[in-house]
Amino acid sequence: MNIRILQLLEGAQKATGLTVIIDVFRAFSVEASLMACGVEKIIPVADIDLAYAYKAEDPSVVLVGERGGRICEGFDYGNSPSQLEGADLKGKTVVHTTSAGTQGLFGAKNAAEILGVSLLNAKATAKYIAASGYTDVSLVCMGLAGIENTEEDLLCAEYIKALLENKPYPLEEKIKDLQFTSGAKFFDPAQQEIFPEKDFHICTQVNRYDFVLKLVNPHQSIPYIAKG
Repeated sequence: MNIRILQLLEGAQKATGLTVIIDVFRAFSVEASLMACGVEKIIPVADIDLAYAYKAEDPSVVLVGERGGRICEGFDYGNSPSQLEGADLKGKTVVHTTSAGTQGLFGAKNAAEILGVSLLNAKATAKYIAASGYTDVSLVCMGLAGIENTEEDLLCAEYIKALLENKPYPLEEKIKDLQFTSGAKFFDPAQQEIFPEKDFHICTQVNRYDFVLKLVNPHQSIPYIAKG
């Protein structure tokens, strides 16, 4: 199996084969949490105006997302897994837009199949990849806004690659280091409204869920995320 680790939106555009879009802080941690809440489907969108259009057409749609980390105006929830705790979303359709993760889903134009992943479902995703039959695998780290590398997405990619190659990986040590690198914002008292500390602890719960996030109909008009 040829496993490539790629970076940012440029990496998504270069991705081929089974493509895994990685966004630990926080897009796919949010989508995993939404699935755990029992939502019917998640419709990712790159364009915020498209999210508003979905809501205008169907007011029952739940809008989740951010720009610059902040909840988008008029949205029901921000891109924050801690905000979803206790939310009654069973059977709902969610439209989700972010600065990095959802952009990567649509940037992967050459992918044969597309998954979204965070640390919450990393091992389940590795198992899916191993059983998929693909020999070409692209692990894409979306980083900050798709334009700046971040430690959390790289460690997730390296961890999945290590699982696939049956090699050890110092995951716990690297997660601790995140508090002083890309995760430091979650411990900044001045940024708690946008980046609550609880989000860090949720996003670093390794292998909490045993399902994958699969983009269905990736190259058609209305792709959506479903459990795989």
